[in-house]
Amino acid sequence: MLRARRVLIPGVGEQEVLEGIILSGYQVAYMRAVRLIEPLRPLELQEIDMPTVGAEDVLVRVKAAGICHSDAHYRAGRSEVRPRPMTLGHEVAGVVERVGSDVAQFQPGDRVCLHYLATCGVCEYCQKGNEQFCVSGKMMGKFRDGGYAEFVVMPARSVFRLPKEIPFEQGAILMCSSATSLHALNKARLRPGESVAIFGVGGLGLSAIQLAKVFGAGDLFAVDIKQEKLARAEQFGAIPIDAGISDPVQEILRLTRGRRVDVALELIGLPITMRQAVRCLAIRGRAALVGITDQTFEILPYMEVLNKEAEIIGVSDHLAQELPQLIEWARRGALDLSDAITRSVPLDAGAVNGALDELERFEVDGRIVINP
Repeated sequence: MLRARRVLIPGVGEQEVLEGIILSGYQVAYMRAVRLIEPLRPLELQEIDMPTVGAEDVLVRVKAAGICHSDAHYRAGRSEVRPRPMTLGHEVAGVVERVGSDVAQFQPGDRVCLHYLATCGVCEYCQKGNEQFCVSGKMMGKFRDGGYAEFVVMPARSVFRLPKEIPFEQGAILMCSSATSLHALNKARLRPGESVAIFGVGGLGLSAIQLAKVFGAGDLFAVDIKQEKLARAEQFGAIPIDAGISDPVQEILRLTRGRRVDVALELIGLPITMRQAVRCLAIRGRAALVGITDQTFEILPYMEVLNKEAEIIGVSDHLAQELPQLIEWARRGALDLSDAITRSVPLDAGAVNGALDELERFEVDGRIVINP
């Protein structure tokens, strides 16, 4: 069914037209977006101005935008979003609609996915390849408008080609959970043959299991309390450990005959699982902490860290330079996200708020994606 849209016609002004009718040379003046108005309030669907396209920018027509648990935190006020109102959504894939005058590497019609950090490219951190600490960097959907919309604009340096073999929905979630899992494994310096324990088998965990296998990991242990998640982890070759019925550290000790693991990834953000990730480390083991929490956890410095020369590593976001390899692994099928998406919803405030409610209640085992 065709919808009425307002367009800006030079010399005429704003006019209502039916969407689907091609108006060569005319610029659509408004678009729909689902936005956070204030914390602790439902998101609202608004009609807002089309984003401005700068000389180094790319305007993307959104085909898929993942609904991340972080977005539920933003709505609940657990993490600050500014300025407001703000269009949420940092997992985005789509088609290039327009490019800035200085952009030569993309053209309208290209399939793309978006790195969610808009960075300057010239500061000390950007130059050293640590752009997540860019002094003027802004995260899409948190500090600049994101992908819960019909269109989104990002600097060309944050735009990556999406091969035709990867559906838009998978390309969108690839840009968050899978990318962060890859960065965690890189930070942990996982080497072929090393053993790995993964705490939390959600979207990040399932990607981490598959990527660890690509790295050539040895024994892989997946720790969770939900049987369905553990069953999926086992399908990807991990050894399941049900933390609801046994102490995962003791179980890892038993399964490794007392050796423990070389690498542990904590993907949940709970003090108890962070402590378990450290306790299960072997000599010279590395625990990479990804899950976000505002609580502390205790360790025994000598027995659990110093005496083993173990390392506790913080993991923040991911890097643009890691994305081409990640996209290639997904294109080749080494990273399989075909079962990761449980359903899609329209660009509708009620549907999006409902999905966020489910995430708040931990009722979503896979990923939910918006199809505008």
